[in-house]
Amino acid sequence: MEAISPVSYSEDPSPEISSVIAAVDLGSNSFHMVVAHDHHGQLKVIDRIREMVRLGAGLDASGKISEEAQSRAIQCLQRFGQRMQEMHADSVRVVGTNTFRQAKNSREFIQRAEEALGHPIQVISGVEEARLIYHGTVHSITGPPGKWLVVDIGGGSTEIIIGEKSRPILMESVQMGCVGMSKKYFVNGSLEKKKFKKALIEAKLQLQPIIASVKNLGWDYVVGTAGTIRTIDQLMRECEFSDRGITYRGIGALITDLQTAKNMEHVHFESLAKERKPVFAGGLVVLKAIFSELEIQEMNASEGGLREGLLHDLEGRIHHHDTRDRTVLSLMRRYHVDAEHSARIKTTALRLLDKVSRVLRIDKELAYPFLIWAADLHEIGLDISHSRYHRHGAYVLNNGDLPGFSWNEQRLLACLVGNHRRKISMELVDLLPGRWQNQARYMIVILRLAVLINRDRVPKKIPAIKVRKNAGYAEIALANKWLLKNPLTVAELKQEGSYLETLGVDMKIAEPES
Repeated sequence: MEAISPVSYSEDPSPEISSVIAAVDLGSNSFHMVVAHDHHGQLKVIDRIREMVRLGAGLDASGKISEEAQSRAIQCLQRFGQRMQEMHADSVRVVGTNTFRQAKNSREFIQRAEEALGHPIQVISGVEEARLIYHGTVHSITGPPGKWLVVDIGGGSTEIIIGEKSRPILMESVQMGCVGMSKKYFVNGSLEKKKFKKALIEAKLQLQPIIASVKNLGWDYVVGTAGTIRTIDQLMRECEFSDRGITYRGIGALITDLQTAKNMEHVHFESLAKERKPVFAGGLVVLKAIFSELEIQEMNASEGGLREGLLHDLEGRIHHHDTRDRTVLSLMRRYHVDAEHSARIKTTALRLLDKVSRVLRIDKELAYPFLIWAADLHEIGLDISHSRYHRHGAYVLNNGDLPGFSWNEQRLLACLVGNHRRKISMELVDLLPGRWQNQARYMIVILRLAVLINRDRVPKKIPAIKVRKNAGYAEIALANKWLLKNPLTVAELKQEGSYLETLGVDMKIAEPES
């Protein structure tokens, strides 16, 4: 593999040649924030903050985050928010991982958390988490050429990735982590041998569905990341189980030491922080299961991971190398999209956005990219079936793994595609965060009108468009001369008014003059 410059620390560069960006990882066990200077495309870390919040341990029997765990999280986020209070929204990316994905009261908690932090929180899928972990790892360590196997044991999930150079090939997320395993098998720090055996069996069973595909790809180099693995790596040397890296034999020896101690309160390692003790045994068992099932002999630890992946992804967006653009292009190819027709929809939609935003309060930073992506993908459902193809497209976007997109971003894209024609589905709108719902209504109208204007699918001059305030509404009027030449569009515009009433938006399409 080509040498990759690691994320490094340095003195603050001058403001003329750099900007400050931040990545926040809200994990099931701990919350992390890393702040860096984007210096000519090179990231130089200037600040790190980490707090053990144990959010995943706060999931009760009903699947909700307890008030106590929420309180710990909110207090932490208020401190993080102070560090980022002067930062622009485009310079910050905050992601929630497994506990946010699993909690039944996640939506209510996110609203409180966003108020405390002062920035929006994006819940990402396990596969997206795996992609970011891989990129953060390969940008933070120099290793040999060939395929890399990257392992991350988090509080609520474990990610296993195989990639080559900067390209992840296989990304898997398994629903187990150090918090869940410790909570289930090592209650109150108990380290009984039989509990280790039961935990190991469960961990192996959880890994079974992915083992064959991982082993079939093979790898040349093994890297582990995140707190559990880095702690185990340090303990290998502290206990003199290994001079370099983590070994299978060393893991076994470490488990033996824990069993001899019988309870975590009797375990005293310099490299094992007090706040990590309650979840350490569960993470150690998960790592042993991975070593055993994949027949790994040695693993090296990396300081880079999810946070660094977020930073590099954010830096790419700032410098117009957005992973989401590549994802959309891949979907267009996969579903055989008519690119020329989509380009006409885009052009029309962006012209409408420009006109409408002069009259209504539209968040152009949100609307601009999503109208482009929705225009590119509005017909992907045609590759499945012409009947209700807009709904098929929405289903794909809502349920697929879309690299670079958070869950809510996928929902917004699905909402636009699923509502670009025929009856409006308010269910798709209601799935969105409250702050996006009104903006989504505006975008739906713009996209629908762009599709109608290009109804005949042939290249032609876009009609003159006027948008004006009329009785509290933004009224969109198309040039009458153009309408007279397009009677099919006129007929559909008349019907469109009844569809748009469902949205309850302060926008109307002017009736064509007779």
